[in-house]
Amino acid sequence: MSNVVSNPLETTLATSHLIHAGVPRRHPRIKFYTAHGGGFFPFYLGRFDHAWETREECRVHIDQPPSAYIDSFYFDTVVFRPQQIRHLVDLVGAEHVMLGTDSPYDMGETDPVGLVDQVEGLSATERDLILGNGARKLLRMN
Repeated sequence: MSNVVSNPLETTLATSHLIHAGVPRRHPRIKFYTAHGGGFFPFYLGRFDHAWETREECRVHIDQPPSAYIDSFYFDTVVFRPQQIRHLVDLVGAEHVMLGTDSPYDMGETDPVGLVDQVEGLSATERDLILGNGARKLLRMN
């Protein structure tokens, strides 16, 4: 069970530590690609921002709430439910969501394109960004 909870949790912790250590603030051109849909981080941005507002230790190295640094991060689609991909797109934008597989591991998505195609309300542009155009843009392969 450790893989089920630990991997997304570790992704969450790594993302939080990077932001709260001020790495994206000091190095705004660095981009980070996170597995497991970013773990819990993008889904709890409100909590992280609230902590920044109320807890001094959350403001030591950053001068804006954590959500202000979200553009430095990209998130894969290995979340196993089309509704979670939809929510992730709504939170961070399709340009920050990229196709993931985790293949050949047992926790990999067996049909990653099919999962993206099940996302309700996804425009053709959003779909294309997730399936490759976003990665091409990030990697300057246009």
